Amino acid sequence: MNFDRTKYKVYTWKNWMMLHWILNPGLIINELILGQRVPKITLEERTSNKTRFERGIVPCPHCETLHDGRTWSTENGTAFKNWFGLYCNKCGKIIPCLINVFSFLVLIITYPIWGWFKNKMKKKWLEKQQQRFKNIDIEKVPNPYDKKSWIKTGLGWGLFMFIMMSIVFPLYDGSEINIKTILIGVVIWTISGLLFGYTMKLFFNAKINKQSK
Repeated sequence: MNFDRTKYKVYTWKNWMMLHWILNPGLIINELILGQRVPKITLEERTSNKTRFERGIVPCPHCETLHDGRTWSTENGTAFKNWFGLYCNKCGKIIPCLINVFSFLVLIITYPIWGWFKNKMKKKWLEKQQQRFKNIDIEKVPNPYDKKSWIKTGLGWGLFMFIMMSIVFPLYDGSEINIKTILIGVVIWTISGLLFGYTMKLFFNAKINKQSK
């Protein structure tokens, strides 16, 4: 697809946010377990005075529909379970997505286990998508980083990472879990969560005129 670059800013794998998704090992959980995906190409309106959160657009390379980025949200029940990509509710095809390097390695290693069932799983998944995207309501999707919402969102992310990195993974590889490691994990992921939330607040609330919402 060709885009009017005077109207849209185009984000590809070369952007730092996209590279973060590709290279961050912690995002294996988001991709393989939760089914959260990021499209290979994302657009951002250059002329609108809306916040960046509202200016995001996901183009479908098959039917060339420009989807509002909020189409895939927790409020609409579409943020997760997108293991095979992002479903286009206009043409019924799949919008290509980035893949995390570490997720890719896990998939290669485990291919002998799931590879035989890939096509069957994909077909079954695709059959469910039309119903999932039947009643999409963009207007009901709030900015999770607006006002003080960033604190809740950041701490929620920190809690999830704490559970996975300080409890689940250590249990899996046999590492020791004690009061000290738990307390260190709480401190690290609380601070990390708040930093993550605040960074996202600054990014997603930015406007073209540089004024904060």
